[in-house]
Amino acid sequence: MNGPLEGPGKDSGEALVTQPQTITESSHKRWRRRAHNGHNESDFRAAFHAAQLPMAIVDPNGRVLTANRALGALLGVEARRLTARPIAELAGLGLDGRVRSAYHEALQGRTDRMSCTRRLKHADGHTLWAEITVTPTSRGGEALLSIADISERRDLQERLRHLQMHDPVTRLPNRTLFFERLAGALADSATGRTGLCYIDLDGFKAVNDTLGHRIGDSLLDAVAQRLTQCAEAGGGTECGGHLVARLGGDEFALLVESSTGTEQLTQLAQSVLAALQRPFDLAGQRLSVSASIGVVERETAGTTATELMQAADTTLYWAKADGKARWTLFDPERNAHRMTRQALSSTLRRAVERGEFVLEYQPIVGFADDMLRGVEALVRWRHPQFGTLGPDRFIGLAEENGAIVPLGRWVLEESCRQARRWMRQHHGPPLYISVNVAVRQVWDSDLVQDVADILEETGLPAGLLQLELTESAVMGSAGRPLQALQALSEMGVRIAIDDFGTGYSNLAYLSRLPVRALKLDGTFVRGFRTARHQNPADETIVTALVQLAHKLGLTVTAECVEGPAQAERLRRIGCDTGQGWHYAKPMEADRIAEMLVRVAV
Repeated sequence: MNGPLEGPGKDSGEALVTQPQTITESSHKRWRRRAHNGHNESDFRAAFHAAQLPMAIVDPNGRVLTANRALGALLGVEARRLTARPIAELAGLGLDGRVRSAYHEALQGRTDRMSCTRRLKHADGHTLWAEITVTPTSRGGEALLSIADISERRDLQERLRHLQMHDPVTRLPNRTLFFERLAGALADSATGRTGLCYIDLDGFKAVNDTLGHRIGDSLLDAVAQRLTQCAEAGGGTECGGHLVARLGGDEFALLVESSTGTEQLTQLAQSVLAALQRPFDLAGQRLSVSASIGVVERETAGTTATELMQAADTTLYWAKADGKARWTLFDPERNAHRMTRQALSSTLRRAVERGEFVLEYQPIVGFADDMLRGVEALVRWRHPQFGTLGPDRFIGLAEENGAIVPLGRWVLEESCRQARRWMRQHHGPPLYISVNVAVRQVWDSDLVQDVADILEETGLPAGLLQLELTESAVMGSAGRPLQALQALSEMGVRIAIDDFGTGYSNLAYLSRLPVRALKLDGTFVRGFRTARHQNPADETIVTALVQLAHKLGLTVTAECVEGPAQAERLRRIGCDTGQGWHYAKPMEADRIAEMLVRVAV
């Protein structure tokens, strides 16, 4: 007959303890006390065999000398058939080094007792949980083995754990079990790969808010069933590879513990999208939802649960930002760009204080005579880690986090100071300085007062300062922005619309704004590159814009002039000034000074 006790396995729940259960401890004390006090052998054996606690006496080699009826009943065999069998075979204690060592220590009397938890196998095939205790006696090296049935307690613990580890709405594993399983998957494999689909429902909040939490919960349960079906169709089960979990709210996760590659993960994500796009019929309501899914796949070695979840969260954000109802695969380059954005955004304000920004100036030249009329100030960030960065890398971030206010004031002040310096150093017609202004500077600071203070401090005439605002920021201006523009114009400051032609293009509205100049967007000018390759529509549009602007008393500057053919055609059309690489790239202030010297000569 095979041993009726199963050895410990990965899920056996084995526990080696040093303190016995109360019933076991009292029974052992009673038997040891009787033997010590010299009770006669017949009384001892009678009590032993009549005891309700399953027990056996074993010799120093671990063989069963005698077993009581309770032990036989517990295992479903006659007690006498257990005699002479090694306890290691009986209980499977030899299968675990830690338990085996403790067992031998107890048999030899070097410890007072040993105890472990095992799953036993009854003769009829069912299993039960038991606490097995071995205690040395004073009877010539014998030891007392006792087994306490703890199946009910163990079952209760399992039920409580199941409740603690599963979501009550969907009955899926919850966040706690998911992270336990994820950590285990990453720890158990040194060579495999782990994949994750991080799922967020699109539009679930609207369902909850309009139809109530009862329908919302029903929808979550229905979604969970479809996710489980997708996992099973993909070759996974909760125990064997694909774990579907509800992480909270309308967020779910599908963990693939032994991923075969990104293709497996993306196919799984696509099947989830298709499954969730089918309408749900719930309590007479026909509901439609979609999902955004972040897909991540990593080598298990060297990956932590935190890192994997951060990557999944980032990728889910991309899926939502890209339009929702889609899956997005983690992209290391895109993530590096995001990390760079975060690093830049968090240090912008301190960079202004540390003086990390510098200005370059691009000449603005008259088409009629090719004379230098003004310059546009362009800010650069000399970042200690990323090198010199153009405005396209940080101006948007500065507008988002409010750093554009101190940065914009610094640019304005430095530009005016430099323009005044050129004016003092070089005789002749002075240059005007053109400075870009973000609409947030108008709302979040007193731009009018800032300009007045800077002009007074630097001594630059107001007429030599031009402020550029984007077309979308100016068109439709009302309230504070319009009041600021009017006050600046009355002060003598020139107002220009930058990138004109890309926004509203409402020329009629220009007559009601204090605007003095338009800067044509480079997309129009690029069609003028050569006589052979030209876009007739661009020339027609530019011609009409220039003529109408002149009728409104506005000057026109063409941006992105890159060659002589463009310059000649724009001059012929009637543009007033131009800037671009045909004339000069942005340059340092000293080179502008050199240009002024050459002009004077």
